[in-house]
Amino acid sequence: MGLAGTIVTGLGSILGTGAFVAIGLASGQWGDALLVAIPVAGALAVFNGLSSAYLAGRFPVAGGTYEYAYETLGPTLGFTAGWLFLLAKTASAASAALGIAEYLGVGDSRVVAVAATVAVTILVVTGLRRTTVVNSVLVTVTVAALVVFAVAGVAGYSGMAVAVVVPGTGLAGSILPAVAFLFVAYTGYGRVATLGEEVKEPTRTIPRAVIVTLAIAGVLYMGVELGGRALGGPNWGFVLEMEGFTPASLLDRPFRGIVTVGAITAMVGVLLNLVLGLSRVWLAMGRRGDMPTVLARLDESSQPVTAVVVAGMAIALVCLVGDIRLAWSFSAFTVLLYYGITNLAALRMDRRLWTAWAGLVSCALLSFFVTIQVWLVGGGLLVLGVIWKRQRRN
Repeated sequence: MGLAGTIVTGLGSILGTGAFVAIGLASGQWGDALLVAIPVAGALAVFNGLSSAYLAGRFPVAGGTYEYAYETLGPTLGFTAGWLFLLAKTASAASAALGIAEYLGVGDSRVVAVAATVAVTILVVTGLRRTTVVNSVLVTVTVAALVVFAVAGVAGYSGMAVAVVVPGTGLAGSILPAVAFLFVAYTGYGRVATLGEEVKEPTRTIPRAVIVTLAIAGVLYMGVELGGRALGGPNWGFVLEMEGFTPASLLDRPFRGIVTVGAITAMVGVLLNLVLGLSRVWLAMGRRGDMPTVLARLDESSQPVTAVVVAGMAIALVCLVGDIRLAWSFSAFTVLLYYGITNLAALRMDRRLWTAWAGLVSCALLSFFVTIQVWLVGGGLLVLGVIWKRQRRN
């Protein structure tokens, strides 16, 4: 893939659950704090994204931080990074699948989410070229829908003198929890790094793609937040949290069709890109023997079919939980730990990288604003991964 295809892959991985799930859930909970949290989360994502881009240019292989950490920090942190990625992005993919089900509004959401996962997995098995074409169509529709919605909403927004978040208003204490929740909404750029072997001139292409992707995402996120206030109620979350509005009740609202079509195409795109990215990490871990070696097998067209199927099955299992907020919160926690390791790997290569220092500190700080329940579940699964690693080594 060249620069354009790489940007499309990044946008396809970011915009769906970010715009149509994370922004909605966060604005419903933290309100005006999002007017600060959205750009702050985007800025922190740039720091972490540049660390990923730096490493991807030096280790242009499939696997992302799993491979980078193995090469720079050793097998233990390498495996930990790979395991965290699998946990985080499987949860993110399940959030996307459940989001598709919520917007379709038909049948049991868990069944619909599993069916969507199966369909996308079959598409990815057919090969990267066909997957990229479909992804380009999905991203085009999604961006068009978001732009139309955001422009229309902002144009009709009468409260453009937005709230100023200052200490003492009660909002300042909501900013960091909101940033921690929203950080994962920007991290789709990691899909680009996991596809390092399949990007032309990765040293030049990946950093540019990361910056452009994050800039577009940040502008669109702020636009839909302000637009949601104009078209749906006090904030975007009021529209999307299924409280006060549902996809069916939005029939009487302007731009209901744009919201629904854009949401579905966006989340299908996210699910597609996450199956693609997850399969490459399963592949990389199979190559090193951290996972069963069958995952490293390629078919006659050099596609890791077994790894793709396993990635799809794992997502389908998480979909059965059926709680989109829990899945997203868990993804946020594990992503923060994952990118903490990414920044450590970049600093091992060059301690002068101030962006990596900024990314490392921000990940460590934001991890303390995740609920204790998610900490316990994440910690438990991390311990299980370490036990698995030791058993494989023995």
